[in-house]
Amino acid sequence: MSMGVQDQRPDPNPAARRPARPGHDLWPTRAARKVPTLGDFHPHPSHAMTLRLSKPLILAASITLALAACQRAEEPAAPAVAEAPKLAIDLANVAQQPIAFRAEDLDPGVQACQDFNGYVNGKWLAANPVPADRTTWGAFPALGERSLQVQHEIAKAAAAGTWAAGSMEQKVGDFFAAGMDEAAIEAAGLAPIQPDLDRIAALTATSEIPAYLGQAYASGRGMLFGFFAMADYNDSTTNMAYAMQGGLSLPEKGYYLEDREDFKAAREAFLAHVAKLMQLAGADEATAKAQAQQVMDFETRLAKASLGRVELRDPATRYNPVTLAEADAATPNFSWTQFFTAIEVQAPEKFSLATPGFFKEFDAMLADVPLEQWQTWLRFKAIDGASPFLSKAFEQANFEFYRKTLAGQQEMQERWKRVLGALNGSMGEGFGQLYVAQAFPPESKAKMEQLVQNLMASLKVRLENLEWMSEETKAKAIEKWSTFTPKIGYPDVWRDWTGLSVDRGSYAGNVMAAAAFNTRYMLDKIGKPVDRNEWGMSPQTVNAYYRATANEIVFPAAILQPPFFDVNADDALNYGGIGAVIGHEMLHGFDDQGSKFDAAGNMANWWTDADRAKFEAAAGKLADQFSGYEALPGLFVNGRLGLGENIADLGGTTVAYDAMKRAQGEGYTDPMIDGFSQDQRFYMNWATVWRIAFTEAQLKQQLQVGPHSPGMFRAIGAPSNQPAFAAAFGCKDGDKMVRSGGDRVVIW
Repeated sequence: MSMGVQDQRPDPNPAARRPARPGHDLWPTRAARKVPTLGDFHPHPSHAMTLRLSKPLILAASITLALAACQRAEEPAAPAVAEAPKLAIDLANVAQQPIAFRAEDLDPGVQACQDFNGYVNGKWLAANPVPADRTTWGAFPALGERSLQVQHEIAKAAAAGTWAAGSMEQKVGDFFAAGMDEAAIEAAGLAPIQPDLDRIAALTATSEIPAYLGQAYASGRGMLFGFFAMADYNDSTTNMAYAMQGGLSLPEKGYYLEDREDFKAAREAFLAHVAKLMQLAGADEATAKAQAQQVMDFETRLAKASLGRVELRDPATRYNPVTLAEADAATPNFSWTQFFTAIEVQAPEKFSLATPGFFKEFDAMLADVPLEQWQTWLRFKAIDGASPFLSKAFEQANFEFYRKTLAGQQEMQERWKRVLGALNGSMGEGFGQLYVAQAFPPESKAKMEQLVQNLMASLKVRLENLEWMSEETKAKAIEKWSTFTPKIGYPDVWRDWTGLSVDRGSYAGNVMAAAAFNTRYMLDKIGKPVDRNEWGMSPQTVNAYYRATANEIVFPAAILQPPFFDVNADDALNYGGIGAVIGHEMLHGFDDQGSKFDAAGNMANWWTDADRAKFEAAAGKLADQFSGYEALPGLFVNGRLGLGENIADLGGTTVAYDAMKRAQGEGYTDPMIDGFSQDQRFYMNWATVWRIAFTEAQLKQQLQVGPHSPGMFRAIGAPSNQPAFAAAFGCKDGDKMVRSGGDRVVIW
């Protein structure tokens, strides 16, 4: 699970989505813009932790002191080596984020036992509406804003300095400078993508489309289906190629197929958006309108053949290993053998051709969709994918549809934020090297390591004492516990960005060069051993995740701030904040999907049938609880869609509370800070973490797309099942925040 950040990456495009994956991030993370990627679906690191703790890193040579080698005494001294320039920023220029638990934010007019979210967060939310350039506002977005401010200082310093060619400072500085050069971007118009548009226009038969797709995917411009490298579900030590459904511009298949009024409005707006882009690219009004309908019809067919979000949560729907011969037979109009040749990947013994119903329809469309309609759709996807990096008219059209219409964002974010979004999407980890050097104190990492160990010990005790689980299954659960790997702050080994050329000449050119570079990096993993040092999030991301195939939990540097973590805070705030996050990521290993992977990270059933049945029954009760939450009039949370996150919340807060009590010991004297006990402050900070407001459109989208339940329900869902919460606030049976008897859910 990922705890969930994203409004951090500026102006994210909801149509650029990740697939369901064997792991989880804490917060709903969306790609920063519609960056050209290898398919609408691309792998996400999952929710993972590693017990191998990171070691302090040596920064890139370009920002360190170059030392002369030692010389023998009889040799003349070598000339002094000049010190390489170092990038430095003043963090005093960065405003502190405004969210941390404060007793004065509590609303005395709301009873904690009736509406705990309102009691802790209502007053603050009333005074802090969603900014016009955001779709959400609260703990995660505010921390994301601070991270962006730090990144901005770094990018400005990099752009203003003189650095060694090929250094990360040079790449970051030139990328940022090119993105801020609006005059050059305006003058370029469609020129950056004209070669691709010409290739599409030059197609003479649908039989040529597979070759075009192979070339496009090889250069990082996949648009029709997801294609990526990830650990083989049956051999987690080796990377396998995965292909799965994609191609949709709207957030989810329901937007195309359901008769809800807001979905109908979204479809009409999509038609207008497509027509607008086609006109900007040179079509007359009548032609553009006709082309828009062609695009809608094309994507509606893909939507009908696609699985829904709940179905995709099951890892079995994403794993369908086949030989190339079997794949070629399944799609006679699309040769996977030739596709692997086109992307310059050695023919694998097997790869996962997931969502076979989708690929059956894709193959049929190669036979019965006219060439002109294919060309129209491909042209639209090329323009739409690049529009955030093109001239103002294209970027504005992208914003008006994806952010304003679909998500309710009223104003475009400042340009520097939009450029940072593209920078993070293009070379986030490389940029993260510079971020860590400026903004991550070593003491934060040391304190986190101790918290992780405390949570690990607490989880083991709970596993050993589960009353509903047999000894046979417990032994397997504890074996899995023993192989958890936490990663904290930043990678032990930084990725090498040698070979990525970035200059100040073309913003879109830099984005496309990075897409091609990152695609090659990903494709080169296929058939190779999994690199367990690799991270799936950059250090400057305010989030956390669990990756099932590695059984690891990962906490980027940027999340290690209040309200999650404060090295000087009392135990309750840290255990109710980052402690519960740590527990949450660990418990993803035991949620309804993570529990289908074993200690080695392979998809395997390690349960007895009786124990699995008990687990499924309890999980079903929790799903039903969340399905009872009404987010908007007539719109309820989908408890099945967010089940993994909610299991992790329930178990994570339970384990974190136990760890706090164990750390404090029996003789602990409660300091009663601000008149509140440690137990009360623990739950108050948990709710503060989920302090969040949405635009109505964004809330509707999250309810449909998931997988995270809206924060106002995460603040209350887990505590309402915990006797420790009721005891802390004196709640009684019958209070809304108390689930007792058969209504109470206990899993881990």
